[in-house]
Amino acid sequence: MQNSEAMALSAALLAVAGDLTQRINDGVVARGFTDVRPAHGFAFARLAPDGATVTDLAVHLGVTKQAASQLVDEIVRKGYAERRPHPADARARLVVLTGRGRECTRAAEAAAAEVVGGWAELLGEGEVSVLRERLLRLAPYGPVRPAW
Repeated sequence: MQNSEAMALSAALLAVAGDLTQRINDGVVARGFTDVRPAHGFAFARLAPDGATVTDLAVHLGVTKQAASQLVDEIVRKGYAERRPHPADARARLVVLTGRGRECTRAAEAAAAEVVGGWAELLGEGEVSVLRERLLRLAPYGPVRPAW
């Protein structure tokens, strides 16, 4: 692959990722979660399964512990998450999504499904399946991070 082809592919992937992020955020806002921004969604993705410590979240987001702590303060204040005692470490606190946080996450999933549905209309279901398979081979584990 020539350098110009590599740059064109890189630009296209970045453009699609940026558009996807914006359209998911727009869908979340349209569903009534008007006080969130994409950075919250990246945090929710890490918190959604079982919660995480601020340190875990900082690693996931690729930010300092202080920056992650500020983000946690914000989402706790807005009612999307809460701090709980860590079940395995008395010194640590676990940050978990509240019901509101889980509802917002479901809104993001619905918005993502709409975007990907549009891709399927444009490319066909088979092409989208192949795209998903290929991208998972390139980036099988994430983490999905914002491009600060």
